[in-house]
Amino acid sequence: MTTPPDDRSFRREMATAYRSGWHFIDLATAIPHSGDSLMVTVFGEPVVVTRDDDDDVRAYRCLRRPRGAPQPVRCAIRYGMIFVNLDQRDHRLDEPAAPDVRTIAATPRSA
Repeated sequence: MTTPPDDRSFRREMATAYRSGWHFIDLATAIPHSGDSLMVTVFGEPVVVTRDDDDDVRAYRCLRRPRGAPQPVRCAIRYGMIFVNLDQRDHRLDEPAAPDVRTIAATPRSA
């Protein structure tokens, strides 16, 4: 019989294995107008996703400390989906590469 992990090892595993990447939040249609917001919990941390006056989507981590200002979180929209990255290190969401279009002259086997 295995013993459950203690809280420290669980938090360390969550930080290293799960929090260090881009995570799907919701579809961009969930906040269609400027001023709309969405409150979600990502790995136990409350995150507010808002659409500002310029129609840009921004995400903020809500700190639980008294008088703590919301901390900006990296946010991106790809293919109509909102992604956030809670990690402080520089993990970039790669832009989709332009398809390499080449013409290949080939004769089908049936010919």
